Amino acid sequence: MYHERSTEQRKRRHGTKLVVLVLAIALVVGGWFAAGAVNQNLREQGAVSVRNAILDSAKQCCAIEGSYPSSLEHLENEYGLRVNRSDYVITYEVFAENIMPSVVVVPR
Repeated sequence: MYHERSTEQRKRRHGTKLVVLVLAIALVVGGWFAAGAVNQNLREQGAVSVRNAILDSAKQCCAIEGSYPSSLEHLENEYGLRVNRSDYVITYEVFAENIMPSVVVVPR
């Protein structure tokens, strides 16, 4: 009888340890996916902020010089704009000097 009870207790403990291990793994995996989603969201928000900074600088340039800048480099050299090109791919296209440029910023 003692031997049977001991075996049942071991089986229950083994089952409990297995459940705890599975829950721990699930928490780690869930945390990893959540962190990835948060990181992606922050990168997308950063891209919007970079685009807004470029457009704000272009508007300031237009107000001061009377036309939109012909290149992103002009904004960097003359208006102090700093863009992290290692984190973002930036497309800056000008149609005409009196029309706001098209700016697309995509996280790398």
